[in-house]
Parts: sequence; structure tokens; C-alpha cells
Amino acid sequence: MTLEVDSKSVDYYKASDGRIIAIHIKGDFNDYAKFPPYLDSEEAKEHIRTAYAGQDIEAERNTKAHMTDDEIPLQIIVLNRPKGAITKAHYHVVEERTTNTTRHQILLCQRGRVRVGVFTKEGENLGDAILHRDDLILMYEGHEVEFLEDDSKVIEIKEGPFPETDERDKVDLK
Repeated sequence: MTLEVDSKSVDYYKASDGRIIAIHIKGDFNDYAKFPPYLDSEEAKEHIRTAYAGQDIEAERNTKAHMTDDEIPLQIIVLNRPKGAITKAHYHVVEERTTNTTRHQILLCQRGRVRVGVFTKEGENLGDAILHRDDLILMYEGHEVEFLEDDSKVIEIKEGPFPETDERDKVDLK
């Protein structure tokens, strides 16, 4: 489901069958060249020059990292651009979505420390991710959250539309 790249700033949580259940991206991430865009075609390079106001191809390769495969509903791209860099005005077209059995979710730690327990939908405990400031985790299946410091702040992003009640949205794991 998701590409797995060896990086000291990215941890993958995998089920016993090998599928990736969560990706923890640390705030100090800087391994851009290990992730796409690889920009191997002339068409891809020309798109970068046009859409990003003359962005140098090597700079693009070293300042943009696609952290997730294209087929999943929530995409994570990390950008690190210099002052004045411009991405021209645009929007994204919705294509037919794959059918998920779970609602994917991102937690972004803005301050403090938070423990995120990662679980498969079958209840397999895959371990804990400790989120610090600027860390995020993308979860495809189960999780639990524990705030480890007073005044910790987390932003939660998940797929919509959201069901009318919390009970219709959640399946509690045993």
C-alpha cells in the first residue's frame, strides 16, 4: 500500500502480514532525495518548470518528498522551499477513490508530547509512536492517544464526510 524508504526520520508500523498500518514522520525530517519525485521523464521535469515558476529540477528533487503512495486517500508531501518560491494557484481534481475499510487519519503534534498506540483493525498492537512538536503520524487502521504533558496540542485530520454520531464512526478494539 505505501512505499517504505529507509530514513532516520520516518518510522513505519507494520502488521504481521507486512502491510503498513501507520507512518510516523518526525519534525526533523530532511531526507528529501530518498523519496519521490524522482523526475525521470522530460514531461515530469517540464511540469515542474511550468507549475512551480521556474523551479530548478534538482532543487525540486531535494526540497519535496512524497511520503505516501498515490492510491491512498490522504497524501503527505513534505516541502522545504526557500523564501520567494511559488507554487502557482491551482486546485486538485477528485478522481474515483479506492474503497477503504477504515477512515484514514493524521495527528499533527503542535506542542507537548503525545503517545499514539498503533493497532491493526484486528486489534494487533504494533507499538507506540511518541509524537513531539512538529511530528505527525498517518494511521490507516486502529490507534489510541495518550497526552503525556500538560497543554499538549494535537491537530486531527481525517477523511470525511463524518458520520452523524461518534458511535457510527468508531469500532472499539478489545
